[in-house]
Amino acid sequence: MTDVSRIGLDLAKSVFQVHGVNAREEVTVRRPLRRAQLLVWFGRLPPCLIGMEACATAHCWARELTRLGHMVRLIPPGYVKAYVRRNKTDAADAAAICEAVGRPSMRFVAAKTAPQQAASGIHRVRELLMKQRTAAMNALRGLMAEFGIMASKGVSGINDLLASVADPDDSRIADPLRAGLAALAATLGALETQLEAVDKAMVSWGRADKTCRHLNTIPGFGPVLSAAMAARVSNPHAFDSGRHFAASLGVVPRQDGTGGKVKLGPISKRGDGYLRRLLVNGAMAVVRSKRAKQDPWLVKLLATKPLKLVAVALANKMARIGWAVMVRQEDFRAEPVAA
Repeated sequence: MTDVSRIGLDLAKSVFQVHGVNAREEVTVRRPLRRAQLLVWFGRLPPCLIGMEACATAHCWARELTRLGHMVRLIPPGYVKAYVRRNKTDAADAAAICEAVGRPSMRFVAAKTAPQQAASGIHRVRELLMKQRTAAMNALRGLMAEFGIMASKGVSGINDLLASVADPDDSRIADPLRAGLAALAATLGALETQLEAVDKAMVSWGRADKTCRHLNTIPGFGPVLSAAMAARVSNPHAFDSGRHFAASLGVVPRQDGTGGKVKLGPISKRGDGYLRRLLVNGAMAVVRSKRAKQDPWLVKLLATKPLKLVAVALANKMARIGWAVMVRQEDFRAEPVAA
């Protein structure tokens, strides 16, 4: 057990699979471990390189194994798949991880600290609450539309529907359904209260975080986008340039080429979809604001390109600016606009 230089660890809920090799690339250990045995077993092992897929619980285990003196590397699951031989099993996955973590050209995911993971998790809570709120609103609209009660789009239309549900003199809805719609209205009110509490906690964390304050100075960045980028991008120095960072978020054209001919298609949509969506939303706010008329680059694009295409191009630019701000740890400095 002492002759181990590199280990591939396949994570699970209860039974973990270990695959280790020595300096001569010979397999020295291949065994399953129960959850209670994992830290005890690695605590007896001399410091070595451990590879894991960057999936659920990976950051927590990376912190625990690092405390034991090991060097932990997290690999995107998609990069491990190419090293799986034949059928997919826990043992085959662990062997593939062990092989992938030893490749010199492999790209890794930076392990998050506990505060960074907590700040990233609150965005997942917010996203879940927003999905539940949207589902409740759609259900309310659909059920009331069956009785001929229509409403305009947006929050104002929902408020009109809620007023109809709360009005005891409105006899357009039968009694059994009215009780259900009242419960749905109460659920919407509770979701709004929970979202307000989550937003306050998010903004409070962003004000205390130095990186988040720098990101807030970029046009198109709001409290939500700044907090999400500061929390989810734990190590911006892992990217060689802003272009690489933008490519990791999927806001660059997808390339398809052969025979020396490269074709550019739509954006790749790879990486963190939550950050990409926030970037595009922030870009749309900038494109529709007065600032767009003062930026020659945006004016030129808007004259020849569709609105949403310009927004995606601006989101790419915002991602590159955000990377530079995070690396340099300074506020955004806008270029002077010619008179």
